[in-house]
Amino acid sequence: MVEVGLAFVCALVAWSATASLGVRAYRYPDIATIAWAVSATATAIALSAAFPAALLDFSNATFRLLHIGIGLIGPLFLGWGAIEYTVESPRGRFGTRLVVTTLTIVPLVILTMDRLRGRYDTSYPAAADHYDVIPMFVLTLVHLFALVALITGAALAGVRLSRDPERGQRELGVVGLIALAALLEILVSRFGLGILGQLMMLGAVSALWAAVHRASAPARRGGRRRVRDHDEDDFFDDEIDDEDEEEEPVRRRRRRADYDEDDETPARGRRRRSEYDDYEEDGEPAPRSQVSRLQGIITIYTLREGHEDLFDACVADVVDEVARQEPDTLLYACHTVASSPQQRIVYAIYRDRLAYEEHEQQPHVIDFARRSARYVVATNVIELSLSGAVAGERLLDMLMPE
Repeated sequence: MVEVGLAFVCALVAWSATASLGVRAYRYPDIATIAWAVSATATAIALSAAFPAALLDFSNATFRLLHIGIGLIGPLFLGWGAIEYTVESPRGRFGTRLVVTTLTIVPLVILTMDRLRGRYDTSYPAAADHYDVIPMFVLTLVHLFALVALITGAALAGVRLSRDPERGQRELGVVGLIALAALLEILVSRFGLGILGQLMMLGAVSALWAAVHRASAPARRGGRRRVRDHDEDDFFDDEIDDEDEEEEPVRRRRRRADYDEDDETPARGRRRRSEYDDYEEDGEPAPRSQVSRLQGIITIYTLREGHEDLFDACVADVVDEVARQEPDTLLYACHTVASSPQQRIVYAIYRDRLAYEEHEQQPHVIDFARRSARYVVATNVIELSLSGAVAGERLLDMLMPE
């Protein structure tokens, strides 16, 4: 009866985790998350087949479902998800998809059609007890691929520790949990292990659930800050503390620019009054030196395939914060490129160089750079100095608000 109870608990936990990961993949579509959700689904089906088998003994059908789930689809898609999560090269990810397609279709046909041997009982059966040489060979290939993929992902995450510690630590933790889940599934598939195997499957499902939730922290839209986990908060606070020494001089220069030593009236207010004086009676603007102080920045982002929506969510948050907190950022817009869906162009105009430096040190801008880094393959920044311009009245009002 202990095996029956554990079999029921395993199936219940597996389906609960699968539902959670399915919602996650639907709300935040990402190839790695989808691959891991498929792995969880295959595992849940396998453990569901093991529940009646714990009551009535395994049969050919329940044996095949168990090993297709935890021996084939489960570890294979765990390894594939690790590659999609850590590898930035489009060629590398495309090549992995071809390998995964081959290792899914061919072994699936073999494991489904090959003749089985031996008798069953209520315990998890080891694959070698009932499969012949060819099915065990293809299962070994799948398991080797999963292990190589996970080692590759861990190595790439380790390399990133030097240049981006927060991202490297996060990816290393995620890949470690995925590797634990894959290893437990492979061991149960190859050796059965009875009640211990059931407990190991509970551990595999739990590790997979924790990895996916650690990998993707959802962003909230509408200008509200997203809820961060403790690791993110610690890093965020440390980063702000490290940059305090750089931020203070910029603020002091801004205060000196805004207040004249002989006049307590803010320079910003005098600037607005002078803008009205720059117009002649006939309504034509007189030449102004203020225009030459405007600072323009064009940033071109090349995104990882399948991560466009996640990057756009980060942009939506930072745009709301810029509009609410940065009066000297006169224009901040993100453009999509019709001919290149993986590119985003952010165009910004600042009142002067100090406004640009202040923008770069804002907490929401630092947060945007940190959150969006894992979705970006390359970034190209172009600084602009305005030498001449013509604009309609509405655009002028937006760029030079009263």
